[in-house]
Amino acid sequence: MSKTNKPAAKHLLLALTLAVSTLTGCTGLEIPLIAAGFASGTLAASDRRTLGTQLEDRGIQLKAETRLAQKFGDASHINATVFNRRLILTGEVPDEATRKAAEREAASIENIRVIVNELEVSGKSSLTSRSNDAIISSKVKASMIDNREIYTGAYKYVTERGNVYLLGIATERESNIAADTIAGVPGVTKVVKSIDYISEDERERIMKSQAASDTHNGSPVRQ
Repeated sequence: MSKTNKPAAKHLLLALTLAVSTLTGCTGLEIPLIAAGFASGTLAASDRRTLGTQLEDRGIQLKAETRLAQKFGDASHINATVFNRRLILTGEVPDEATRKAAEREAASIENIRVIVNELEVSGKSSLTSRSNDAIISSKVKASMIDNREIYTGAYKYVTERGNVYLLGIATERESNIAADTIAGVPGVTKVVKSIDYISEDERERIMKSQAASDTHNGSPVRQ
C-alpha cells in the first residue's frame, strides 16, 4: 500500500484555501475553517457540484451566517443554507422589515446566484422545536440513504419547525422522488423544493463522469 505524500497534500490544501479566499473574499478567521472542512473530507467527489463550487458554497455560507448573526443578533433566529451558490434563508424574525433587511444583507455577499427568503415573521422557535427539527433531519437523511432511487449527492436540506427545505441539482423526476420520500418521514409537515433543474441527458452526463472518476479512485457511484 502506498503512503500518502503529506507535503503534496499540504500544498494542495493550501492552494485550495487560497482559491477560496480569492473567490469569496474570506477573512483570515474564515479561511482556516474552510480549510478544516476540506481536510475532514466533507467535500465529496460524488457531489453533483464541482469541488470548486463546494468550496465556494462553504465560503458563502460562512460569510452569510457571520454577517447575519452580527447584524441581527439574538432578536432573530436566521439560518443560511447554500447549495450551488443558491442561498436559502430560514428561521424566524420579529417583523417584515427585518425579513427584508436580512435578504438585503445576504444579497451583499459576492458570488450568490439566487436568494430564497423563507424567513417567517413570528416569535423565535423554542429549543424543543429545534431539537425536534434535528431529529427530523436525521430521519430524513436515513430515509434518503435507504431509498435506492435517490442520489444523495444531489441534495442538501434544512429543517425548520417541521418544514424541510430541499436544495439540489436534479431532474424534476428525481426531485419529486426525494420530496415524496421526505414527506413520508414522521414529523415532517411540509417539503419546500428549491432545486436547480437539469435534463435527463445532463443527469446521465454527470453520472457517467462521476462513475469514471470513482472507478479511477476505486469506489463505485450509486445511481
